[in-house]
Amino acid sequence: MSTDSFPPLYGPAFDADPYPAYDWLRRNAPVTRVPLPGCEAWLVTRYEDAVTALTHPALAKDPAAGSPEWRAASLGLPLDHRPGLARHMINADGADHARLRRLVSAAFTPRRMAGLRTRALEVTDALLDRLDGPEADLVADLAYPLPITIICDLLGVPEEDRATFHHHASVIDSAAASEVEEIARATDALEIFLADLVELKRSRPGNDLLTDLVRRSNQGEIDKDELTSTAFLLLIAGHETTVALIGNGLLALLRHPGQAAALRADLSLLPDFIDEMLRYDGPVRNATWRFPTEPVVIGGQEMLPGEPILVSLLAANRDPAAFTDPDAFSPGRVGEPHLAFGRGPHYCVGAALARVEGEAAIGRVLERFPDLALAADPAELSWWPSAIMRGLFSLPVRLRLTPGPPPPP
Repeated sequence: MSTDSFPPLYGPAFDADPYPAYDWLRRNAPVTRVPLPGCEAWLVTRYEDAVTALTHPALAKDPAAGSPEWRAASLGLPLDHRPGLARHMINADGADHARLRRLVSAAFTPRRMAGLRTRALEVTDALLDRLDGPEADLVADLAYPLPITIICDLLGVPEEDRATFHHHASVIDSAAASEVEEIARATDALEIFLADLVELKRSRPGNDLLTDLVRRSNQGEIDKDELTSTAFLLLIAGHETTVALIGNGLLALLRHPGQAAALRADLSLLPDFIDEMLRYDGPVRNATWRFPTEPVVIGGQEMLPGEPILVSLLAANRDPAAFTDPDAFSPGRVGEPHLAFGRGPHYCVGAALARVEGEAAIGRVLERFPDLALAADPAELSWWPSAIMRGLFSLPVRLRLTPGPPPPP
């Protein structure tokens, strides 16, 4: 290992720009142990090693496979380790994972995806219609409400209950990791809310994913805890990822005016822009926990059963061994596929929906606000202090730099 000092992997400066630290790690300690509260974890930063870890059959996702030290340290975490909320496909392996993933994947049929694309454009237009001042916060005003509205549609949350749903989700999203009690209260309330919603779908079925899952539950394909856990997963993972994707994508747009101009001239380039944004500054910092079920060697390091592993998707997606000039923002690049949505059996099941929502939001902003500009010093932007997600708390923008035409006489 280099004699250079080990870079800090926490704090506002790291959250704002983690890439210098990741570059140091790739060069000097590509697979290394990093400190966590109460235990240590392996961190994987090179692309080749990340692909190995994401696809390795001896790396389990079930938290029960974690070491006693990791399980003890994780007891204070309010979200992923509750019996009623932890039995979803991210925490499952083998046949259970395949079964749960198949049930959720069935919702994303071409017909439903076409409807969700239309709905995403409708919701985006309605949200942008509300922007009546010279400035806006494109996270609070667009990136957050768009995906949570789509998730409510997908799950079939009644209109009269959506404010409650939004409230609990916003607490979980916006509270600092140290605010354990506040997050726990919101999580408890959301667990009760989702359990009640499941019972509502039993008595009043609708044309939505949760109704589909309730039918599968009645047929014995998914149990009660798995059903509530899956609904919770879709809410948190399904909308957090897209909030961050939209916010990060809009910031990339503002930081690369030449690319913005090219997109405005030809919106057919938008999928390439989204794809490069996912590689360049994606919404997921680290893939969720993995645990060896037997000794495993990755990047020359032996990992023992139960030792927790984090795979840095951000670091892997800037690896110069996999991407030419990786710190450049270059839509349409060819070469290795990025890892923003993972790889292997746990590849993000909602990746297509996230892209649809990202294209709707960024495309409409491009069309409607040709003078869009950042209304804050980029160094002052605040980022989520999350071990898993990378996203902005806010994105203040000026919607118009020049005066509009005079009003009619």
